[in-house]
Amino acid sequence: MATVTDASDTRARILDVAESLFVLHGFEATTLRMITSEAQVNLAAVNYHFGSKEALVEEVFRRKLTGLNALRIAELDRLEAAAGGAAVKPRQIVEAFFGVSVRMADDVAGGGRSFMRLLGRAYTEPTEFVRNFLAAEYAEVVARYKAAFFKALPTVPKEEFLWRFHFMQGALSYAISGADALKVLGEGQLDDANTEALYTRLMSFLIGGLRAPLPEIPAKHVKKPQRKAA
Repeated sequence: MATVTDASDTRARILDVAESLFVLHGFEATTLRMITSEAQVNLAAVNYHFGSKEALVEEVFRRKLTGLNALRIAELDRLEAAAGGAAVKPRQIVEAFFGVSVRMADDVAGGGRSFMRLLGRAYTEPTEFVRNFLAAEYAEVVARYKAAFFKALPTVPKEEFLWRFHFMQGALSYAISGADALKVLGEGQLDDANTEALYTRLMSFLIGGLRAPLPEIPAKHVKKPQRKAA
């Protein structure tokens, strides 16, 4: 009879293998057969521990995303308490939200880097299921940070801020994909082992984008707020 430890080890091995394969191949292209083969388990083991591929995907995300979101909420709580009701500085909000991700990406041994690359894959190649799942998981965090940003940047239209936040998320995903991505620019291999340097460069870029002058967009391309029915 399998022991509790054996079952726990099997579950963890399935999650680790699934995560690495999702990073390499994407969510739709990775099959349960690929996962069971790599993890050296049978399909019954996956069904026993997770029930379905979708449930497995959720658990792969949830085992680290829950902690990541908790850290973000805790950091914003700390900043807002220190501000005493005043607006938190935009730089501090950016560093609280995105800095936690950079720190996690530096944790190679603990699987943080692999997980952040998985999130990057989810942002750049989202399936409807993954998009909906992440939206639900991020709901509380995004609502809190949006409110903090709106308070800190009252002159930036909300729609414009949402576009900027979208671009900031993309920059984070690309940054943690590794410095070898710079080869596309014709450059040689750069050192991506210095987390402090990456953090400093990324924060400078993100804050610069957040504070950039408002774009001059023709009126016909700007959404008008809908009037509420009387």
